[in-house]
Amino acid sequence: MDINENNNLVEKPVDDEEIIPSDITAGIKLPLEEHRVVDLYTGVRGLAVKILNRIEKTDAYLDKLIDFELKNSELSGQDKALLFEIVHGVVRWMGRLDWILNGFYKGQFAKGIPDLKNGLRVALYQVFFLDKIPDYAAVNEAVEFVKKLQGQKVANISNAILRNILKAKDGIRYPNPDEDLIGYLSAYYSHPSWMIKRYLERFGREETEKLLLANNEKPSLTLRINSLKTNQEEFLRLLDSVNLKYRVGKYNPDFVKLLNLTNITAWEYFSKGYFSIQDESTGFSCKLLDVIPGMRVLDMCAAPGGKSAYIADLMKDKGEIIALDKFESRLKLLEKNNERLGIKSITPVVADALEFKDAPFDRILLDAPCTGTGTLSKKPDIKWKKDIFDVKKMSEHQLKLLQKAATLVKPGGIIVYSTCSIEEEENFQVVKKFLESNPDFQLKPANGLLPDDVIDDQGCVQTFPHKHQMDGVFAAKLVKVN
Repeated sequence: MDINENNNLVEKPVDDEEIIPSDITAGIKLPLEEHRVVDLYTGVRGLAVKILNRIEKTDAYLDKLIDFELKNSELSGQDKALLFEIVHGVVRWMGRLDWILNGFYKGQFAKGIPDLKNGLRVALYQVFFLDKIPDYAAVNEAVEFVKKLQGQKVANISNAILRNILKAKDGIRYPNPDEDLIGYLSAYYSHPSWMIKRYLERFGREETEKLLLANNEKPSLTLRINSLKTNQEEFLRLLDSVNLKYRVGKYNPDFVKLLNLTNITAWEYFSKGYFSIQDESTGFSCKLLDVIPGMRVLDMCAAPGGKSAYIADLMKDKGEIIALDKFESRLKLLEKNNERLGIKSITPVVADALEFKDAPFDRILLDAPCTGTGTLSKKPDIKWKKDIFDVKKMSEHQLKLLQKAATLVKPGGIIVYSTCSIEEEENFQVVKKFLESNPDFQLKPANGLLPDDVIDDQGCVQTFPHKHQMDGVFAAKLVKVN
């Protein structure tokens, strides 16, 4: 366990357990020349550029890439935290950084050499968002790094761009919101214009700006207490013993939000299975299932398993939970986590959910694959990897999965359909289409089972980062009436 002289847990922040690290090298093919120069990407800034280059060149996601580097580097705890900060910060604010750089770059910045682009982004993030690093130091480091990889000519370009930005730092201008509101919000709040347009039409300017601000906030760390190993009173006492500040969940006392980031997985009670790292929002869909011990439950898209584990907790680990996923590697991580938590009732099954036939079930959780637009504070790269076509594509697949779930639940049973998206096409519109073609199902409002503050006008769960200080999620309770 890492603790400092004040008996506080310290080191790097960790992400939601809904994101379990995996072997990110699988399926990623790097050009031969990148293998040759990989040793040049050293130190915090070098590794940051290396990760940013790979995000740009491959389909790999930020959380997997940075986890790999953190595990395999020899950086100190402090430098690991800085690497985490810089990479997440650059991706989070890439829209604003690129707007600034475009104003000082001769030509199209988007078509620049990746080492140059990401070297400039890293330097600029430090200049505009980090107070402890002097501007001149950030510029010098960026220039020397680019020189090492691309030569003196490209280094001179970097130096000129960054020096000119420093001179104009206090006078940077963004699009005039009176003339181009979408352009202004996109550049200033670092979100793609397709998102801005949708949210303005749906929420209006004031609400949209609050949402964009919340998306750009650094994520908090929330723990779910594992009642199979401990209880709230004991767990809070253990947190007090290592001087961790916290707040009990606003809507669910099974969750505890930490008020200071820490490498909590280094704490002995993590390995002992006393808690999981999960956003409080993940509990709503599990609560909607209304499970009791002894039931037969299917988690259709289970990995990495955070919700399966909470369902087992709610069932006191008595009954049968089938955790379904098409990828065996992801289920192995789920198994490892269940072993840590002391869970016996979960059986992992490798299968395509659309082809699964083992029925019937008392309860089915369909936590469907989605665009993840409710989780941008944790996964800022989603902003740049998804587009409007993904929303439509996801909604079609989600409806197919829900139709499949209808064939697996017994009469009187319950399906909970959920996503971590805030897009209407992926949420209530999917439920509405399903109900239109399945008259033997009814939508049961969540009122009375969950706090009214998280329930929308249709009786479904819908949270938003700026309103509820948690991920944006949706959940609907569907009952098979005959």
